[in-house]
Amino acid sequence: MLKGLGRFVERLREGVPLSAFCRGLLLRRHFEGTGLILSMPGGPLPIVKNKGGTIVVESCTFEAGVRLEVYKGGTLFIGKGSYLNRNVHIVVAESVTIGRGVKIGWDTEIMDTDLHGHSGKEARSRPVVLEDHVWIGCRAMLLKGVHVGRGAIIGAGAIVTKDVPPLAVVAGPSAEVLFSISEPSY
Repeated sequence: MLKGLGRFVERLREGVPLSAFCRGLLLRRHFEGTGLILSMPGGPLPIVKNKGGTIVVESCTFEAGVRLEVYKGGTLFIGKGSYLNRNVHIVVAESVTIGRGVKIGWDTEIMDTDLHGHSGKEARSRPVVLEDHVWIGCRAMLLKGVHVGRGAIIGAGAIVTKDVPPLAVVAGPSAEVLFSISEPSY
């Protein structure tokens, strides 16, 4: 209890507004898991549409306009220290796993499903996994079945349709690997 209170006071001293804690408490009712949820002021509360799935969120921060949609049987996991910037949209039919310390830029779309069938067939879905410490630039799209390795960086506007290796930097509409970075010291 005292540790939690100490962390609360520390975050206030860092400049996190009190309203972010209050908004986080309102948002928390939609999630399983424990930890501090911050919902930053400056716009509408994030929208959570849970249509029968499971949403587990460790301590993390949501900006205004975030939208989470989880369909029946789907599972969304967001790890500790992750940050979802304005208007991030995540759609889950099967499974989306976001690791710890992941930073997601504004207007990013993450979808594990097509949302609709084609030629009389059912919609297809495949899990999406973002390992720890991934950075995603604004307006990127991550589509069904992708696995992004630890410490990878996705450039703004990239459309990710295939796996990204750990510590790779990808950019452009085709999310081509530009180079790899050395292991950072976290």
